[in-house]
Amino acid sequence: MKNENSKIVSEKFPHLFSPLQLGEVTLAHRVVMAPLTRMRSRQPGNVPQDLNVEYYSQRATSGGLIITEATQISAQGLGYPGTPGIHSAEQIAGWQKVVKAVHDKGGVIFLQLWHVGRISHSSLHANGALPVAPSAVRPAGDAYKADGSMVPFETPRALEREEILSIVEDYKRAAQNAKTAGFDGVEIHGANGYLIDQFLRDKTNLRKDEYGGSLENRTRFLVEVAQAVVSVWGRGRVGIRFSPFGSFNDMGDSDPEKLFSLAVSKMASLGLAYIHLVEPRQDAANGLDISRWESTPIGSIFRDKFAGKIIAAGGYTGELAESAIAAGDADAVAFGRNFIANPDLPKRLATGADLNRYQRESFYGGTERGYTDYPFLGEAAADEKKV
Repeated sequence: MKNENSKIVSEKFPHLFSPLQLGEVTLAHRVVMAPLTRMRSRQPGNVPQDLNVEYYSQRATSGGLIITEATQISAQGLGYPGTPGIHSAEQIAGWQKVVKAVHDKGGVIFLQLWHVGRISHSSLHANGALPVAPSAVRPAGDAYKADGSMVPFETPRALEREEILSIVEDYKRAAQNAKTAGFDGVEIHGANGYLIDQFLRDKTNLRKDEYGGSLENRTRFLVEVAQAVVSVWGRGRVGIRFSPFGSFNDMGDSDPEKLFSLAVSKMASLGLAYIHLVEPRQDAANGLDISRWESTPIGSIFRDKFAGKIIAAGGYTGELAESAIAAGDADAVAFGRNFIANPDLPKRLATGADLNRYQRESFYGGTERGYTDYPFLGEAAADEKKV
């Protein structure tokens, strides 16, 4: 495993490569590895394995933050074959090896806590149980079956109130398991059309009880989950990810700015270490009609609602990241696809080196190909892999 452990300094990007206090965690630079679903856990059991240890270790830099791939808090939270969990002893032991490898390189690593809600299929669940959601609203598009094939989504089952309280406890238990595994903190996945996002949006939450209807009610589940996780970790080691203007997984809301202004304010009142916001241009790249937002830095929309740190994500280059931090629109920037293809991405950005081209066909599932075999600087000549 090759890795650059010394402090990275960049004359080109002085803000991006400056230290940051993120809650109780000190970072040496502001290049964050975004959470990236890769579907390569060991089966059966959805257990992190040696291949995952290699992958995360390759991408660890001294004082740099890695946010893990989304990790299900329970068997019910599973939505994609091959994704890891944090609800069994074997999974905890697997993650311990990942965390140790990252720490051995001087890195910082947070686990992303995940429940997919309706974005699942009955074949992934015991006894063919239907996916669950705040309301029985079927998403458009296709779901993964347990065998990896794709079929249209099913109509989920609406959760009973007592079940919602049980899922909050699942988040708390998963947060404790992450602490047992040795992580430095956790990020709550509240984005991209999964369970928390489904409770927030009026397109997917049609409930008439205290978890639906008004903005206050639709943010209730979010607040209860965040409170449960903070009770385990303390507020200085907990962050949350939102995609306020996202439509991925057939999502939408009648007034996203008002909704997420309240959601962000509630996270501020809990004193979370950071919010992680997906830029509107991430959806613009998919041809969606969000012209009102796509040229507005997302941090500038919600900055006055949150006193903590903001991590921005979605289509960033080194130049855009430097500008966003310099302007105060973000405190750090998360990189996704380019971190997949460039295990030494911080060093490449700092030095202005060429980037390896990512291979879309190997993003999800598979072996070491397109996972741990991307070259470090100095390992490959200037060939077709360069962009």
